[in-house]
Amino acid sequence: MTTSGTATVTLPTDEQILITREFDAPKHLVYEAFTTPELVKRWWNARRGVVTVAEIDLRVGGAWRHVMVSDGFEVGFHGEYREIVPNELIVSTEVYEGLPDGVSEEEGATLNTATFTETDGRTTLKILVRAANKVSRDAIIDSGMEAGMQDAMDLLEEVALSLR
Repeated sequence: MTTSGTATVTLPTDEQILITREFDAPKHLVYEAFTTPELVKRWWNARRGVVTVAEIDLRVGGAWRHVMVSDGFEVGFHGEYREIVPNELIVSTEVYEGLPDGVSEEEGATLNTATFTETDGRTTLKILVRAANKVSRDAIIDSGMEAGMQDAMDLLEEVALSLR
Protein backbone atom coordinates (compact mmCIF):
# COMPACT_ATOMS: atom_id res chain seq x y z
CA MET A 1 0.00 0.00 0.00
CA THR A 2 1.63 3.24 -1.08
CA THR A 3 0.67 6.56 0.40
CA SER A 4 1.15 8.83 -2.59
CA GLY A 5 0.85 12.60 -2.26
CA THR A 6 0.40 12.45 1.50
CA ALA A 7 3.26 14.61 2.74
CA THR A 8 2.07 17.56 4.79
CA VAL A 9 3.77 20.94 4.89
CA THR A 10 3.32 23.23 7.88
CA LEU A 11 5.00 26.47 8.93
CA PRO A 12 5.76 26.18 12.66
CA THR A 13 7.58 29.56 12.83
CA ASP A 14 8.42 32.42 10.47
CA GLU A 15 11.72 30.71 9.61
CA GLN A 16 10.62 27.05 9.48
CA ILE A 17 8.99 24.57 7.12
CA LEU A 18 8.01 21.16 8.49
CA ILE A 19 7.49 18.32 6.02
CA THR A 20 5.93 15.14 7.43
CA ARG A 21 5.44 11.96 5.42
CA GLU A 22 4.58 8.39 6.42
CA PHE A 23 6.03 5.49 4.41
CA ASP A 24 4.85 1.89 4.18
CA ALA A 25 8.39 0.65 4.88
CA PRO A 26 10.64 0.19 7.92
CA LYS A 27 12.90 3.10 8.79
CA HIS A 28 16.17 1.34 7.93
CA LEU A 29 14.96 1.00 4.33
CA VAL A 30 13.74 4.60 4.10
CA TYR A 31 17.07 5.76 5.58
CA GLU A 32 19.01 3.59 3.13
CA ALA A 33 17.08 5.02 0.17
CA PHE A 34 17.61 8.54 1.57
CA THR A 35 21.39 8.17 1.99
CA THR A 36 22.68 5.84 -0.76
CA PRO A 37 23.83 7.67 -3.93
CA GLU A 38 22.57 5.05 -6.42
CA LEU A 39 19.18 5.05 -4.70
CA VAL A 40 18.96 8.85 -4.41
CA LYS A 41 19.34 8.97 -8.21
CA ARG A 42 16.08 7.00 -8.44
CA TRP A 43 13.90 9.40 -6.40
CA TRP A 44 15.46 12.85 -6.05
CA ASN A 45 14.41 13.91 -9.57
CA ALA A 46 10.73 13.92 -8.56
CA ARG A 47 9.93 12.74 -12.11
CA ARG A 48 11.16 16.08 -13.46
CA GLY A 49 14.51 15.19 -15.00
CA VAL A 50 17.59 13.03 -14.62
CA VAL A 51 19.83 13.06 -11.56
CA THR A 52 23.36 13.41 -12.91
CA VAL A 53 25.15 13.78 -9.55
CA ALA A 54 24.37 12.17 -6.20
CA GLU A 55 27.44 12.54 -4.01
CA ILE A 56 27.13 11.61 -0.36
CA ASP A 57 29.95 11.57 2.20
CA LEU A 58 27.74 10.42 5.07
CA ARG A 59 29.73 11.51 8.12
CA VAL A 60 29.74 14.56 10.36
CA GLY A 61 31.61 17.22 8.39
CA GLY A 62 31.08 15.28 5.15
CA ALA A 63 29.55 16.94 2.12
CA TRP A 64 26.65 16.02 -0.11
CA ARG A 65 25.65 17.29 -3.55
CA HIS A 66 22.73 16.43 -5.84
CA VAL A 67 22.34 17.73 -9.41
CA MET A 68 19.48 17.16 -11.83
CA VAL A 69 19.05 18.13 -15.47
CA SER A 70 15.48 19.08 -16.40
CA ASP A 71 14.42 20.61 -19.71
CA GLY A 72 18.06 21.42 -20.48
CA PHE A 73 18.61 23.24 -17.19
CA GLU A 74 20.89 22.04 -14.42
CA VAL A 75 19.55 22.31 -10.87
CA GLY A 76 21.94 21.63 -8.01
CA PHE A 77 21.95 21.62 -4.23
CA HIS A 78 24.76 20.90 -1.79
CA GLY A 79 25.44 20.91 1.91
CA GLU A 80 27.34 19.53 4.84
CA TYR A 81 26.37 16.95 7.43
CA ARG A 82 26.29 18.34 10.99
CA GLU A 83 24.87 15.38 12.95
CA ILE A 84 24.08 11.78 12.05
CA VAL A 85 22.43 9.00 14.02
CA PRO A 86 22.10 6.09 11.56
CA ASN A 87 18.47 5.17 10.78
CA GLU A 88 17.21 7.96 13.06
CA LEU A 89 18.53 11.47 12.43
CA ILE A 90 20.37 13.55 9.85
CA VAL A 91 21.12 17.23 10.38
CA SER A 92 22.63 18.98 7.37
CA THR A 93 22.86 22.30 5.62
CA GLU A 94 21.31 22.78 2.18
CA VAL A 95 22.21 25.42 -0.39
CA TYR A 96 20.52 25.93 -3.75
CA GLU A 97 23.27 26.44 -6.31
CA GLY A 98 21.18 28.95 -8.30
CA LEU A 99 20.85 31.56 -5.56
CA PRO A 100 19.97 35.01 -6.94
CA ASP A 101 22.75 37.58 -7.26
CA GLY A 102 23.35 39.37 -3.99
CA VAL A 103 22.24 36.44 -1.82
CA SER A 104 25.21 34.92 -0.01
CA GLU A 105 25.47 31.18 0.52
CA GLU A 106 25.14 31.81 4.27
CA GLU A 107 21.91 33.78 3.76
CA GLY A 108 20.56 31.19 1.32
CA ALA A 109 21.44 28.10 3.32
CA THR A 110 18.90 26.16 5.32
CA LEU A 111 19.54 23.83 8.23
CA ASN A 112 17.55 20.64 7.71
CA THR A 113 16.78 18.11 10.43
CA ALA A 114 15.44 14.78 9.16
CA THR A 115 14.07 12.35 11.75
CA PHE A 116 13.03 8.77 11.00
CA THR A 117 10.65 7.05 13.43
CA GLU A 118 9.02 3.66 13.02
CA THR A 119 5.74 2.27 14.30
CA ASP A 120 4.49 -1.17 13.27
CA GLY A 121 6.85 -1.36 10.28
CA ARG A 122 5.84 2.08 8.96
CA THR A 123 8.17 5.05 8.99
CA THR A 124 7.38 8.67 9.65
CA LEU A 125 9.94 11.02 8.13
CA LYS A 126 9.90 14.58 9.42
CA ILE A 127 12.12 17.16 7.77
CA LEU A 128 12.35 20.48 9.60
CA VAL A 129 13.80 23.13 7.29
CA ARG A 130 15.13 26.21 9.09
CA ALA A 131 15.76 29.20 6.81
CA ALA A 132 17.76 32.31 7.69
CA ASN A 133 14.60 34.44 7.83
CA LYS A 134 10.94 34.66 6.80
CA VAL A 135 11.79 36.09 3.36
CA SER A 136 14.01 33.07 2.60
CA ARG A 137 11.42 30.64 3.96
CA ASP A 138 8.68 32.23 1.87
CA ALA A 139 10.91 32.13 -1.24
CA ILE A 140 11.31 28.38 -0.75
CA ILE A 141 7.53 27.92 -0.40
CA ASP A 142 6.85 30.19 -3.40
CA SER A 143 9.33 28.24 -5.58
CA GLY A 144 6.79 25.46 -6.00
CA MET A 145 8.80 23.14 -3.80
CA GLU A 146 5.75 21.35 -2.46
CA ALA A 147 4.69 19.72 -5.75
CA GLY A 148 8.21 18.46 -6.44
CA MET A 149 8.63 17.32 -2.84
CA GLN A 150 5.37 15.32 -3.00
CA ASP A 151 6.56 13.51 -6.13
CA ALA A 152 10.03 12.93 -4.67
CA MET A 153 8.54 11.49 -1.46
CA ASP A 154 6.32 9.15 -3.51
CA LEU A 155 9.39 7.93 -5.40
CA LEU A 156 11.37 7.62 -2.14
CA GLU A 157 8.66 5.29 -0.87
CA GLU A 158 8.80 3.23 -4.08
CA VAL A 159 12.59 2.91 -3.76
CA ALA A 160 12.40 1.96 -0.08
CA LEU A 161 9.75 -0.68 -0.85
CA SER A 162 11.93 -2.11 -3.65
CA LEU A 163 14.64 -2.85 -1.06
CA ARG A 164 12.46 -5.35 0.83
